[in-house]
Amino acid sequence: MTAPLLRTCTRTQGNNEALKTGEVSPDGFGFDFEEVPVLVHGFRRMVRELAFDISEMALTTYLVAKAHGARFTAVPAFLVRGFHHGAILRAADRPLTPGELEGGRVGVNRGYTVTTGVWARAVLRDEYGVDLSKVTWVLSGDEHVAEYRPPENVKPLGTGRTLEEALRQGQLDAVIGVPPQEGLVPLIGDPEAAGFSALRERGLYPINHLVVVRDELLAARPDLGAQVFDAFARAKRLYTRRLLGGEIEAPTAVDTTHRRVAELTGADPLPYGLEPNRRVLEELLRHAVDQRILERSRPLDELFAPGTRDLVG
Repeated sequence: MTAPLLRTCTRTQGNNEALKTGEVSPDGFGFDFEEVPVLVHGFRRMVRELAFDISEMALTTYLVAKAHGARFTAVPAFLVRGFHHGAILRAADRPLTPGELEGGRVGVNRGYTVTTGVWARAVLRDEYGVDLSKVTWVLSGDEHVAEYRPPENVKPLGTGRTLEEALRQGQLDAVIGVPPQEGLVPLIGDPEAAGFSALRERGLYPINHLVVVRDELLAARPDLGAQVFDAFARAKRLYTRRLLGGEIEAPTAVDTTHRRVAELTGADPLPYGLEPNRRVLEELLRHAVDQRILERSRPLDELFAPGTRDLVG
C-alpha cells in the first residue's frame, strides 16, 4: 500500500533540510512540500483556509488561532528560536532609552500578535521595566487570525507609508520586526550580548515557530502526530550533529548562534519535546495574556497532539 502524501509547508533551513532532500523520510506517510516564498503567507493560508495538512507556524499565531477554534493542533517540534533584543530599532540620529518609549509610539511589522513582537515587548517589560500599556503600538498590517481584536492602545499605521518612513519622519519612536538598514540602529546596545546574558541568567532561548497538523488527520490516524514529530526530530538531530561537529561549510548567522548556545549550555540548542521546553512555553503564554493577546492561559498539554506530549527529540 502506498503511503499517503501530505501537503506540507515549511521553510528550508538547517534543521529541516534533510526532509526536503529526502535524506530523512517519515514513516507511514510522505511529505508533499509546497514552497511558499514568504513563509508568513503560508501561516495565513493555514489559519484562514486550512491550506496544508502539515505546516510550520509562528507560536503566537498558533495560540491565537487555537483560542479561536482553529482545526489544527501542534506537535512539539520547535523549528525556529532566537533572541529578540535586536528586533527593536530606533533612528540613528535620535538617541532613546527603552524607558522613554512610555508615552510614545512603536511600530510593529504586520500584526500585534506576531511572535517577534511578543518576545520583544517581553524584553522591554522584564528587562527594562517598560509599562507596555503606556505605549501606542502601531501596526503595518492585519492579523492572521481575523477574529482577534487588539487592545485599545494598538492602532493601524494607515496606507501610503512604511514603518521605516514613519520612524525616519519622527512619527514613530521605534519599530519592531523590520529588516536592519542604514539609518536605523538597535534600541538596546549590543543586542547579541544582551540575548546571551538572558540565556545565561534565565536559561531563555525563545521559541518562534512550531509545527501543526490538521485535526481531521490526527483524528483519523492517531499515530500521525508522533510520526510527524519523529521525522522532524530525526532531521534536526542530523543537523545538530553536523553543526556541532563543524561539518557545515558555510554556517549562517543562525547556525552560529545555535552553536554558541550549545557551547554555553552544554546541551542541544534546539530541543524538541514538551518537557524540555515547558518553562519557555509557559513564559510565552504568560506574556501573551499580559499583552492581551490571549484572554486566558491554557494547560500546555491541551495545546499539543495526543501521542506527542511525552516525546523528546
